[in-house]
Amino acid sequence: MAGLRDSLDLDRVGHDLLARALALCGSEEFTGELRVTGAPGGTLHLRGGLVVGAESPGAPGPEALLLRSGRVSGEEWAALVRESGGARWPAAGLIARGYAGAAQLRVVCVMALHDAAFAILAGRVHGCERVAEAEPFATVAVGEAPRRLLQDALRRLTALAALPRPVHPDRERPTPVPLPDSGPVTALQRDLLTQADGRSTARDLAFRTGRGVYTVTVEMARMLDEGLLECGDEPTPIPVRPFPDGQGVRQREPTPPAAPPLVPGTLPRRKPGGFFRMRNGAPK
Repeated sequence: MAGLRDSLDLDRVGHDLLARALALCGSEEFTGELRVTGAPGGTLHLRGGLVVGAESPGAPGPEALLLRSGRVSGEEWAALVRESGGARWPAAGLIARGYAGAAQLRVVCVMALHDAAFAILAGRVHGCERVAEAEPFATVAVGEAPRRLLQDALRRLTALAALPRPVHPDRERPTPVPLPDSGPVTALQRDLLTQADGRSTARDLAFRTGRGVYTVTVEMARMLDEGLLECGDEPTPIPVRPFPDGQGVRQREPTPPAAPPLVPGTLPRRKPGGFFRMRNGAPK
């Protein structure tokens, strides 16, 4: 599991690139988007130099956290979006309908913001681009200072690497260890034991269970150390479904061997009748 420890040094260039871009946004009190290209990459939304929202394919956003946790159903969310005129984050409707309290939403949004920053930093940062906007997409009322947000993400990544069995949010794909009696487990551990299938990473399980990717990654590392989960040497292959007719994939015909090269000074022997003699433009 030394790969994660090594990755902290290998992508130091990406960390420095993101740190410089965020520091410039803060010093210039930038308002708009900072688009981070990479794997998984993401977008940081700033207002007056403070980060007021963050999105990344590597971490569940506030919407996913609410929907997967069961606090609000998909139909209820769609109705709230329609009522708000297509708002991406219908916070007022969530509170008015009693789906979540104001304090609860603040906690969810702050957690999602820090989780997205962690996912961006844990991956690979290839570049940063600023796009000015008059009204950025904000999920938190009081933004985070860019330097503090980046330091928190680095602290989390360092704490994860210091665990006895560290894992990467988007690399290891564990399976449960069959034990006769594993003793009492927490609700999160029970969910991970149920959902881990040898094909799902910590990122996948975070989206599936409606929890932060950092929380799931740390718990996965602890469960590997405790023997509740295990990772094989090779990733579990994804099964391929047979074709409906049951015939499978037709194999290619073998390619005929290439003709041997000609030896200088020799010509291939012509067969009788193998060519026409031309006379006055017509074959004879």
